[in-house]
Amino acid sequence: MLKFYYAPGACSTASHIGLEESGARFDSQALSFAKNEQKTPEYLKINPRGRVPALVIDEGAIVENTAILDYVAAKYAPHLMPKDPAQRARAISLMAWFSNTVHPSFTHISRPERFATDTAVHEHLKAVGRENFHANLKEIDGFLAGKQWIMGNDFSVVDGYALVFYGWGKRIGLPVADLENYTAWKDRMLARPAVRRVLEREQSVLLAA
Repeated sequence: MLKFYYAPGACSTASHIGLEESGARFDSQALSFAKNEQKTPEYLKINPRGRVPALVIDEGAIVENTAILDYVAAKYAPHLMPKDPAQRARAISLMAWFSNTVHPSFTHISRPERFATDTAVHEHLKAVGRENFHANLKEIDGFLAGKQWIMGNDFSVVDGYALVFYGWGKRIGLPVADLENYTAWKDRMLARPAVRRVLEREQSVLLAA
């Protein structure tokens, strides 16, 4: 049995959706960031970085959304990743951009202390992070122009990852509803039963009126 560790509303929602969509059987355990449960000795044995997500399989733990999503698709649901090698590479490239650029731009807003010990610059870091994160959301909106799903006509694990950032934008009050392609796609995502189950389990801001 797979064991999945996540924090509600964190980037781990991406892997949570991928697992739920795959149909694989898994146990899940929510970690509370407010209680610093990701830093307990027990969890640090699973992921010494003290971050989510983590997926424990027979061979050990897999961490980072891009790796978990690629594994879940390869092992349980090949239809959740493009079959064409070039398209699969593009899917991985996009998830790497989510991880390396989009997520860090939000972290400048939510955790400026990771980037500067001088508290005098924290507000500036937050402001620049907000501008960069909003620009990233606009870029995702552009990816979705004329498409049903991020990669084209077929739903993939990349879609679950992209939903994370729409939710974060809503959480901090960015005008995400003005992003027409992204918002229409978000509504299609919320109509998927597996996505809905995950968002309800995590009490997502995306379900709020």
